[in-house]
Amino acid sequence: MFFNTNFKEQVIKIFDGLNLSEDFFNFIWIILSIFTLLLGITIGVLVLVWLERKISAGIQQRIGPEYAGPLGIIQALADGFKLLLKEDIIPSKGDTWLFKIGPAIVVIPVFLSYLVIPFGQNIILADLNIGVFFWIAICSIVPLGLLMAGYGSNNKYSFLGGLRAAAQSISYEIPLALCVLSISLRAIR
Repeated sequence: MFFNTNFKEQVIKIFDGLNLSEDFFNFIWIILSIFTLLLGITIGVLVLVWLERKISAGIQQRIGPEYAGPLGIIQALADGFKLLLKEDIIPSKGDTWLFKIGPAIVVIPVFLSYLVIPFGQNIILADLNIGVFFWIAICSIVPLGLLMAGYGSNNKYSFLGGLRAAAQSISYEIPLALCVLSISLRAIR
């Protein structure tokens, strides 16, 4: 903690020498903290996906993704680009509006949940008094989007897939919400 404060004071002195305001420095510090945290999380997820694929390949006695970059490290990025560049096919007899709005209803709450996540000491995008409850409520909208996307295709198998995904999402959310709320109750005192 001492090193962090000392480093911050040194950077403030450098900004003062450049005739930049302390408010501008605080803004840059917040953006840098958020970027560092998100970059660390992204790299951690990429490493975990890589390890999961390598371990699964070893268990299933297959080669696995080894050809995208050194040791297959870039395979997850290649899969992401492939997913983004795929052709969007809308079923001819499906409900176009539901089919298109369903994935948006799944993604938007995930990004909204970043509003109440603290990225550092006194670094939070929206300081709500009910941040945990807001986070749980926003994340509970996701199964609705899964159901809408499955129903909008006008295909019974896609609808069953949407029901399965929604049930799985709900089954993960209930224990997660109970764990978060129990910690919140313990912290209130």
